[in-house]
Amino acid sequence: MFHYTKEVSVSMKEAITKLEESLKSEKFGVLWQLDLKDKLHEKGVNLDQRCKVLEVCNPHEAKKVLEEESLAAYFLPCKIVVYEENGQTKIGMPKPTALIEMLENQNLKEIAADIEKRLIGCIDAV
Repeated sequence: MFHYTKEVSVSMKEAITKLEESLKSEKFGVLWQLDLKDKLHEKGVNLDQRCKVLEVCNPHEAKKVLEEESLAAYFLPCKIVVYEENGQTKIGMPKPTALIEMLENQNLKEIAADIEKRLIGCIDAV
């Protein structure tokens, strides 16, 4: 599986608030948040599904990754998506280990595994 996804028993708004709190404990911050439904509506496209994309970053980890391999910037910052599907709130992300696999760099794989573990812990805390 290229992703980690979890169903949660709270609203999207509450899930995002709790997620932001858990991310802070790992020194990750939300750089920005994109409301995909609203953005598409602005462009004249209606989407029934609510979906918010959070771009998250731990600056120290980003620096380590970029010093190891410039091409890793293509995968930064990390994305976490909070959305509704069939009335259920879900939180998910592409796994950093799956993305970094394309660069064939063992040092990056170890860094990605650590980041992935920490981000999954943040999602699980919601």
